[in-house]
Amino acid sequence: MSQPSTTPDGIPKRSFAIIFGVSLATAMGNTGLISVLPAIGRSTGIPDEAVVAIFSLSALLWAFSSPMWARASDRHGRKPLMIVGLAGFMVSMALCGVVVAAGLAHLAHWAVIFICFLLARALFGFFGAASNPATQAYVAEYTPPEKRTGAMSSLAGAFGLGTVIGPFLAPLFVLPFVGLSGPLFAFSLIAGVMLAVVVRYLPESEHRAQGDEAEPEPLDARGKVRPMWRDPRITPFLIYGFLVAVCQTAQGQTLGFLILDTLDMSPTEAQGFIAVAMMFGAVAGLLAQWGIIRMFDMTPRQLLRWGVAVAAVGNLIVALSPGYWSVVVGYAVSSLGFGFARPGFTAGASLAVNMGEQARAAGAIAAVNGVNVVLAPAFVWLYRHLAWGPFVLNAVILAALLVYAFKNNQLKNADPMPATREDATMATLEKRNEGGGI
Repeated sequence: MSQPSTTPDGIPKRSFAIIFGVSLATAMGNTGLISVLPAIGRSTGIPDEAVVAIFSLSALLWAFSSPMWARASDRHGRKPLMIVGLAGFMVSMALCGVVVAAGLAHLAHWAVIFICFLLARALFGFFGAASNPATQAYVAEYTPPEKRTGAMSSLAGAFGLGTVIGPFLAPLFVLPFVGLSGPLFAFSLIAGVMLAVVVRYLPESEHRAQGDEAEPEPLDARGKVRPMWRDPRITPFLIYGFLVAVCQTAQGQTLGFLILDTLDMSPTEAQGFIAVAMMFGAVAGLLAQWGIIRMFDMTPRQLLRWGVAVAAVGNLIVALSPGYWSVVVGYAVSSLGFGFARPGFTAGASLAVNMGEQARAAGAIAAVNGVNVVLAPAFVWLYRHLAWGPFVLNAVILAALLVYAFKNNQLKNADPMPATREDATMATLEKRNEGGGI
């Protein structure tokens, strides 16, 4: 019987395509929602800070539930958890569409619409978090350490592609009979199609440890299971990842308001300009994850350093921008940097733990990627009082992370180790020939 064809990283091509589609559908919906959210808020009368806060409860639920879903994927398999995550996303997005439609029709006070929107989005925060650790663990289980960074950057490319397609599709679904709620219903339908594909065509991971094969969870001094966020092997990656995610979310959430104020247009008229800016940023992120990382065979250590350095420069460009197109350029440069940094800390954390701990590490990474959204309203408040403030603050945080990436031992030693003595010899010779590098 012939073996299924695999990607260069060793994952069955059809399985990777489906997993990629799971991440793509979620990213499209989330970034599509972010792109229309400023217009929704100003069309329904919800204050700007409250609009951004719609994601807060969802983010907290995402952070607290991700480790739980990671453990569940170890027990029940990767595929069932992807199904739970997609189903939660589909239902949540459909309910958000209903709430927005009611708000646009002014069927209730903005405060009521806000609370209903908050609760509808919270369904995604709890149930949608199930798929993220499962997809990352699925990929990790098929890839050897030396190919892990490339595989993780390819999977991260789904998020990047989603941020291109989501804002591009969103204005197309702003139709006369549904208005700004149209994109939400459309993304719910896309998630439903992807859910059917997973149920029908995705096989369970063949490399998932089961029963006695699973490695025991590490215990603390009191004999209790030690949470991953307290594991010294990956805590530095979680700190780095949390702050990177804070900066990226802050910039993304304030971008729409900045463009609305820069262009002085109505929310509906400015929607296309917001989508164009987000697409430029997404293309830059894809250039990093699908092009530069693989072209130069960049390691986690290099990505951790270059990522925050480039993103800091991009934020400074936005802070000093005199007009719309300079904002777009700065956002694209920042996205290029974040496109390096995210695969860097994700792959670094994956390489720092054993194969049986991949889902738990992925759950911890997913948690820090979610909980950062809670701080977004503070950045929007800062923007309202000092327009350049959020971007300068981002640049300061990212510069501090650059120092951290050079100083912390775990981050300095994030690269995969050669599997054999022969590999070690070859790696040494290659470094001599290349002259090292950061």
